[in-house]
Amino acid sequence: MVELKRLVKIVGPSLATVMLSGETGVGKDIVAQDIHRQSLRSGPFVAINCAAIPAELLESELFGYEKGAFTGADRARMGRFEMSNGGTLFLDEIGDMPLALQSKLLRTLENHCIQRIGGNREIKLDLRLICATHQNVERMVEDGRFRADLYYRLATFPIKVPPLSERREDIPALLEALMVSYLERQPGALAPRFSPAAVEALKGHEWPGNVRELRNVLERAFVLFAGQEISGRNVVENLLRLRLPEANAQAENDALWEAAATFGGEVAELPETITQAALPSPEDFRLWFRHNDEIDLRGFIRDVEVVLIEAALAAKDGLVSHAADALKLRRTTLIEKMKKLMIERPNLG
Repeated sequence: MVELKRLVKIVGPSLATVMLSGETGVGKDIVAQDIHRQSLRSGPFVAINCAAIPAELLESELFGYEKGAFTGADRARMGRFEMSNGGTLFLDEIGDMPLALQSKLLRTLENHCIQRIGGNREIKLDLRLICATHQNVERMVEDGRFRADLYYRLATFPIKVPPLSERREDIPALLEALMVSYLERQPGALAPRFSPAAVEALKGHEWPGNVRELRNVLERAFVLFAGQEISGRNVVENLLRLRLPEANAQAENDALWEAAATFGGEVAELPETITQAALPSPEDFRLWFRHNDEIDLRGFIRDVEVVLIEAALAAKDGLVSHAADALKLRRTTLIEKMKKLMIERPNLG
């Protein structure tokens, strides 16, 4: 993140087109706004998400239109390019822009002027463009889904925004910043308190939704634990898995979670009541797409199978028949799965 800030500071004052890449939810829009602030440009920061607007409407949103350009155009309308004149236009999810519109965008970047839909007048612009995508645009170029000439024009200064899973040590600072932001929006809210074990539990999460997911978890904490201390168990069961806290939750279990996190223990080392409660329910995944855009379903299910099979074999001293019983599988079915997934019996000798 220090390197990222240094790159932003270097490129900000220039007119170079910046291409931000990174997973969904890493904060590419925040980086784009920081680049605009570093530029000291007098015009506004104008953002548009290319994936959120239907292809047939995106052109008019970007370039605007003249009165009578099409049915319903009862007056002229300025597009986002004109709105950002003298400032910065941020095109989020540029990989979702239709090919036909990509060629028009390329001409705009080359000529620094636009034509509204239905118009014949060239409008000169003081243009600074920042783009962002979570897709592999180079692969899209190879597949013919993105213009190569536009890609090289946009990627003058590429910057990768790292996922939260690669900077878990930033979680305490991010929590503090997000909490300050929340309290600015809702001054009367009672802030929850994250115990050391709760912070460790947050660091242990994979964060597929990145900082956006962390923000959602914090807002959930304000709702469920206003003015209360949050334990490691609360993080796993109530904040990450969306289960309402029980009014008569066992204080003993909470203490054991705290102890395990404090001394570096794993959940698997805790008593059966806790490990059973910590197992995810299939229903926990029903809300996945409220906070994330996609999931590699085959890969996820494969990884779960591998982990459970290996754990069963280790627990049953490498005896396939006993592991099959523990997994409620036929022995032959388990053997086939081990071959398919290239799982070997553990060497426990």
